[in-house]
Amino acid sequence: MANENLRFETVCVQGGYTPGNGEPRQVPIIQSTTFKYDTSEDMGALFDLEASGYFYSRLQNPTCDTVAAKIAALEGGTAAMLLGSGQAASFYSVFNIASCGDHVVSSSSIYGGTYNLFAVTMKRMGIEFTFVDPDCTEEELNAAFRPNTKAVFGETVANPALTVLDIEKFANAAHAHGVPLIIDNTFATPANCRPFEWGADIVTHSTTKYMDGHGSAVGGCIVDSGKFDWTKYPDKFPGLCTPDESYHGVTYTERFGLAGAYITKATVQLMRDLGSVQSPQSAYLLNLGLESLHVRMQRHCENALRVAQFLESHEKIEWVNYAGLESNKYYERAKKYMPNGTCGVVSFGVKGGRPAAEKFMKNLKVAAIETHVADARTCCLHPASSTHRQMNEQELIAAGVPGDLVRFSCGLENAQDLIDDIAQALEKI
Repeated sequence: MANENLRFETVCVQGGYTPGNGEPRQVPIIQSTTFKYDTSEDMGALFDLEASGYFYSRLQNPTCDTVAAKIAALEGGTAAMLLGSGQAASFYSVFNIASCGDHVVSSSSIYGGTYNLFAVTMKRMGIEFTFVDPDCTEEELNAAFRPNTKAVFGETVANPALTVLDIEKFANAAHAHGVPLIIDNTFATPANCRPFEWGADIVTHSTTKYMDGHGSAVGGCIVDSGKFDWTKYPDKFPGLCTPDESYHGVTYTERFGLAGAYITKATVQLMRDLGSVQSPQSAYLLNLGLESLHVRMQRHCENALRVAQFLESHEKIEWVNYAGLESNKYYERAKKYMPNGTCGVVSFGVKGGRPAAEKFMKNLKVAAIETHVADARTCCLHPASSTHRQMNEQELIAAGVPGDLVRFSCGLENAQDLIDDIAQALEKI
């Protein structure tokens, strides 16, 4: 936007796109795979990255770039790209700087799909991950690094364990070993936490969640802070610091500087070859969600706190995990990194273990059993039998997802209606 000093709420509504005189007020949907040029020389300049523009929507599309620019502004980054899913964002964020024979340090308390991506799929690609307890000591964290470590990965608020990451501790360790910290900020969103302000270098999102907020479009995003100096470690990051022979010999850090090198490489190299593109229609729907993000996140957090307080006092509840509760182990850390609230998701265990939890879920009427989370509508899930079912019992415990855990994602409904729904379901156990 023209005024870079606009506050967060205004950027949510108007960021990324400023229409000219007589132009559409809403972000236009450029639903086109290709773009016309008058000469081959004009198009050649685009392929050589000597001119800006569009030639094929697998690499870039005006609608997607407009929405990515808004998210970059919300996070305080220098560049961003949209992808077809949050999974694609997690993959690209690491694969852009790590390849066969490399190593990555990751928090063990992350989304089950991401854990499987790292521990199984990317391991088959020759990239090894060491998973550390997010509450480990600095000494334990530093001991996880190797000479071939290329990045550190974690989640602001883990899904569904709701672990709150000590971002500064992980950032300091990453930087001490000359690698960037990648943070999945899906649950907190930039409305509640901006990881770059605490030392993170790359931020990812499953935009499918709170950013979209209405269960309408799957998507992902990667944002670069533009602060990590890849050129200090040319041997560690040759893909950014040496010529890319697959793209006309361009050296990304030389051509695009620290502000644009990482995202440009991910676009013209990874998106070119792997094609995890977000559609312009999905980007348009995402932007509609972003326009109310600041309002919705406040309500999500208010509802979650009321639900968590109710659960904490209920005799049929074994435990409650929500960082907004003063009794929570992450309460003080959450206040530091997310003083306005964490997210709308509450985890808890029903007395009686897995059978009792399953019976509880069957009797819910307002909350729906869905694989989705972070939506305008309240939804509920038993992760051990769904999103994390590929894990064994030991891995579930390490990820902070015991078998009796119920994930309750508070939507935008009336909080008392959610509490009443929970109460009647508990009565049937």
